[in-house]
Amino acid sequence: MTKHVQVAVIGGGIVGCSVLYALAKLGCTDTLLLEKRELTSGSTWHAAGNTTYFGHYASITRLFTDSIKNYLEAQALSGQSVSFHDAGSLRLATTQAELDAYRKLIPMYEALNVSYQVVSPDQIKDIHPLLVTDGLYGAAHTPTDGHVDASGATHALAKAARSMGAEIKRQCPVMKIDRCNDGKWSVITKEIEVFAEQVVLANSFWAREIVLPLGLNLPLYALEHHEVITGDIAELEALDHEVPTVRDPYAPSNTRQEANGFLCGVYESSPVPWAVEGIPEDFAEELLIPDLDRLEPHLVRVIERIPTFAKAGIKAVNNGPICYTPDGCPLLGPVLSHPGLWLATGFCVGIGTGGGAGDFLANWIVSGEQPYDLPIVHPSRFSNDLSQSECLKMIIDTYSKGYITPSVEM
Repeated sequence: MTKHVQVAVIGGGIVGCSVLYALAKLGCTDTLLLEKRELTSGSTWHAAGNTTYFGHYASITRLFTDSIKNYLEAQALSGQSVSFHDAGSLRLATTQAELDAYRKLIPMYEALNVSYQVVSPDQIKDIHPLLVTDGLYGAAHTPTDGHVDASGATHALAKAARSMGAEIKRQCPVMKIDRCNDGKWSVITKEIEVFAEQVVLANSFWAREIVLPLGLNLPLYALEHHEVITGDIAELEALDHEVPTVRDPYAPSNTRQEANGFLCGVYESSPVPWAVEGIPEDFAEELLIPDLDRLEPHLVRVIERIPTFAKAGIKAVNNGPICYTPDGCPLLGPVLSHPGLWLATGFCVGIGTGGGAGDFLANWIVSGEQPYDLPIVHPSRFSNDLSQSECLKMIIDTYSKGYITPSVEM
């Protein structure tokens, strides 16, 4: 059985569904999304769902801002809730240099019409009364961002895309892709062969393996990433508002409210790569074995900043693979050596930037030109000859920096 479409999207996580939805908004509905299992089965299902307006590189801020906009838009169109919590975010300044960097971003946020302010330690106490401000110089405060339900956001995008004519096939693993003599792409699955004018790879760390037979060496590998969920905390329950997410260079970590407890994502100083020689064929909706010993020095610092974190005890520790590129930015754009092949992969903050990335790529595919200049995400920025050892070294270095000043690009 064969099928012909204009665009085939491979991967049914937040990014793939964002691309499908954005294409449909532009009138491109001769599309098919292929998902090997169920929507969100990759990294999306265990994502914390954070949607900040303050990214690790200032130049990709619009990907963050457009993501929240698109999730809320898809919610309105589909009727599927994305459970957006607009509790806001605080990015702490532990040095004067960090605070100065945050201040330099004020004009950019004004141009984007995003509420943004640099606040003092005393103001931080008013915004987040459970936070210890000793040693802080201030913080960047984005009061209207927050977090979504990652699964809800993905299904809202998918439902809205389908309502406009896009098609989704679940339980349909892609076995191989290849370029045909006529310039189209053949996408071979267990059930059907799809012929597409354009193919978008939005399948996270699986993208690397699917293009190896094409002679492409994508700089994508997975790292283990832990998140810790506490039990209920009386001080949180007593507040009349949800506290903002805290991104702390000192830990480094991000900590947000989850019901009446905390959810904390920890960025280890010595992260552990996962499945570098190939993703297990039977890997599905799974978590990895957690390692609390590795987290202990980081959690001690989280507790120094938020003492109530220690009161409730740990309810759960999740360890899931997260996809990384050497610089922490996604691979988003065309593969220049293979016309018709597009990448939307390598997202270490998939929920935070996925919605905006889908918009960016869809506009590029439909118009033939990128909607705005964003060379920091172009796949061509990396050499095809980058060795595994060098790639992993760069990925580990990028991850281990967490939220410290060098990751803030001006």
